[in-house]
Amino acid sequence: MHRKNVNKQNKVSYTIAVTAGILLIVGFSLLSLFYGRPGDQAVWHQIFFYVRMPRTAGAILCGTALAVSGLLLQEALHNPLASPSILGINNGSGLFVLLASLLFPGRIYIRSVMALFGALLATGLVYLIATRAGFSRTMIILSGVAVSALMSAGINGIITFFPESAADKVAFSLGGLSGVTWPVLALSGTLTMPCLLGGLFLSRGIDLFALGDETAHSLGLNVKRHRCLTILAAAVLAGAAVCVGGLISFLGLIIPNLIRRVFPQDLTTSGSLLLCVLYGSALLLAADFLGRRLLYPYELPVGLLLSLLGAPFFIGMLIHRKRGI
Repeated sequence: MHRKNVNKQNKVSYTIAVTAGILLIVGFSLLSLFYGRPGDQAVWHQIFFYVRMPRTAGAILCGTALAVSGLLLQEALHNPLASPSILGINNGSGLFVLLASLLFPGRIYIRSVMALFGALLATGLVYLIATRAGFSRTMIILSGVAVSALMSAGINGIITFFPESAADKVAFSLGGLSGVTWPVLALSGTLTMPCLLGGLFLSRGIDLFALGDETAHSLGLNVKRHRCLTILAAAVLAGAAVCVGGLISFLGLIIPNLIRRVFPQDLTTSGSLLLCVLYGSALLLAADFLGRRLLYPYELPVGLLLSLLGAPFFIGMLIHRKRGI
């Protein structure tokens, strides 16, 4: 009887969390679209369809991709500190986006392909270094920091010597949604949607990771292949997000860990994935809206606000962990 009551409470809590996430997305989307509407009707239509709509859609797409990417990485690597920004995946994708802008200006399709390649390359380097150095939670994070520093040096070098490669280098480096266009959204969406469906398809096998590799294998799961597919999906999602919003940090760390604290042991990966979609989108919409309004008419890059939130969150996780990484 007690277990039934607990399960019922968990279902009610989850339903409330989903409903609240939907309401937050709707509320911040309406604020993003309609707050501060100009008086001129013709100007308003142009701003609405070519600036505010793609920007709002970009925040939802980018927030979803980063939050789910962080969840998949943390589950695949058994490490709650893993995220696209900390493991260097964002910087790897960003480096190749800038290379595409430098070598193939105006070629949106090539830019998306290069972003994907950079994300996969950074992921492969982290996995290779961590494996060679002794695969552990600590080594994964240290490998990610090293790869991230290497890719960041490449980004800074390109921006310094070829500033024309990034139309707004500050917004790109810190993360921003001011330059989102419909073609970029369409291309990023074609990468994001299959990976979200793939993450949902892989979720049952991901749940078995928590039992340990040997137990999961004994239950019929090809652990190595399943982990590689999970990491691949996470890398593609991060690359798609970089195409839209630049180098946005920490969102993929914050959202999955907050969800894990609210639902400590009661949530499947598929359930967590839905909450990541909702709250990742809501957080980025809120950060973008605040960035536009806090110092109006000046705009704060959305990545700056998330870094101010994410850095203390990351430090707090390090301090309060009872065991080694």
